[in-house]
Amino acid sequence: MTATASADETGAMNAAPRPAAPLSFTPAPGAAPVRRMIAAQAAHEVRLMLRNPEQLLLTIVIPALMMVLFSGESLIATDGPGKRIDFYAPGLFGAAVLSTAFTGLAIGTGFERRYGVLKRMGATPLPRWGLIVAKALCVLCVEAIQIALLSAIALAMGWHPHGDPFSVALLVVLATGTFAGLGMLMAGTLRAEATLGLANFVFLLLLAGGGVIIPLSKFPSGVRHVLDALPITALTNGLRDVLQHGATLPWANVGILAAWAVAAIAAAARTFKWE
Repeated sequence: MTATASADETGAMNAAPRPAAPLSFTPAPGAAPVRRMIAAQAAHEVRLMLRNPEQLLLTIVIPALMMVLFSGESLIATDGPGKRIDFYAPGLFGAAVLSTAFTGLAIGTGFERRYGVLKRMGATPLPRWGLIVAKALCVLCVEAIQIALLSAIALAMGWHPHGDPFSVALLVVLATGTFAGLGMLMAGTLRAEATLGLANFVFLLLLAGGGVIIPLSKFPSGVRHVLDALPITALTNGLRDVLQHGATLPWANVGILAAWAVAAIAAAARTFKWE
């Protein structure tokens, strides 16, 4: 019995060792695909914006109050025949896009940069242009809520829209890219306090001079040529051409917005600083 045990032990010692099982790491190390990172960041941005009461005031409440105020009272005479709501509804859609894509985005991102949020994001695999795209997608989601709410108010006030929804969507997307790029350019280069003051100042200037509330015919001809080149003017003019007059795709306004969008996003991606 002892001899048999010794033989078994000797055979076990001489046997070839078993290969070790390969190690398995779950989840696999490494960065996620860029499109997945952008989608996750955009969803996070939407949640933050909808939870912020100041952002909701700027993006939802103020445009809705402006719709009721300016469309219900003849504070400013409009051009041509038709109801005031037919003139103001497209312009206030443009104001909603401007408030969300430019003013709200610039101020929010500026303070994220000041508090060190963006500095920590700079250590992640998400590139700068990916952050800009994620914030632009967030803005588009909020704008969809804005336009749905403003459209319901306008329809209740007797608005009768015309034109192609695809043309409206293209104008809004191009304007969103433009204003998001300009907002990120401002937030990524200036101090948060400077961004806060300058973004609100520019918003008021564009609101007054971009054809949102005051018809461009009220301005001198020399000034009007300059205002026509602004992105907010291209947006409001394009929306009125489609929704008020039933025009096809306004190529001139699309071209102005596309040029602004390319320039603004490229400048923001090149100069944006995480801290």
